[in-house]
Amino acid sequence: MNDSSLSDDFSFANPGARPANVLIMADRGVGGDEACRAIEAASARSIGRIGWDEAPARLGDHAVVDVILVEAESASDDQLDDVLPRLDTLARATDARIVVALDQAQIDRVTASLFGTHVQWLCTPGLTDRVAALSVAGIASTQLADSLREAESERLRRLNEEVARIAQTLARLASRDDGDAAERPDMLGDRRTGYAATPATQPRPVDPQDVRRAIRSRRLREQFFPATLVEDPGWDMLLDLFAAELEDRGVSVSSLCIAAAVAPTTALRWIGKMTEAGLFERRPDPFDRRRAFMMLTEKARQGMHFYCRAVREAGLAIA
Repeated sequence: MNDSSLSDDFSFANPGARPANVLIMADRGVGGDEACRAIEAASARSIGRIGWDEAPARLGDHAVVDVILVEAESASDDQLDDVLPRLDTLARATDARIVVALDQAQIDRVTASLFGTHVQWLCTPGLTDRVAALSVAGIASTQLADSLREAESERLRRLNEEVARIAQTLARLASRDDGDAAERPDMLGDRRTGYAATPATQPRPVDPQDVRRAIRSRRLREQFFPATLVEDPGWDMLLDLFAAELEDRGVSVSSLCIAAAVAPTTALRWIGKMTEAGLFERRPDPFDRRRAFMMLTEKARQGMHFYCRAVREAGLAIA
């Protein structure tokens, strides 16, 4: 695929829109060249490139930055430790988004400094991955962003109408069946209550090996179905973090990616999604600032305890 077709596929170009200002954090070479190609294909504007060695002295050179494209794969560990916190500070101060291309071995080091809804992680990405990520990061102008929000509002309006229609249909069915449901125990409305969990009280201790067996059980599915049809990284990561907490063990970001059993970029995207949803939280390793642990929030922890209790009381296995 050439750059022209990439631009056709991913560009948010708009005649009345201001192209996004993208600052490249990369040394000269393959990573920097790939970044320039991605920016051009996405119809954005490069406002400069800063090498890793010169970053500490030059990060304040650019006042208007929309996106920082970080090519971390060629950086040394010391450079990452020194520069990434500065990049995060710059991004937060300017409301910029960060797209970072990293190697799988760098996951823990990078996520220890760059983490949040303003960051997209790409593990060993290609040109197409970079262009797509730049688009998602908001390389479009304010006018185009407004038009996208309007389009999203229209989709939400139609969805709300459909949900309301379904709710009305269900209400009519429930009303029609209320009079004689008790006389017809085979009705779905009567059986449905059998699936409800008992009211939550104090959860009982959970055996972490039960959770581990659930993970193994879920992996067995892939022997009978294509893995792409049974991917469920969010739940797998919930199980892994829950088992780790029962064992009083920390889980690094890279370890959690492995538990997800999907491509690292996909796993990182899910970690961001689960964090934004209030289910995961990151806590720095008190003994190593280059690493952080992922943990369940109290909301997720309580949910997992009560889920396990409901499953056990129903005579089912965690899965």
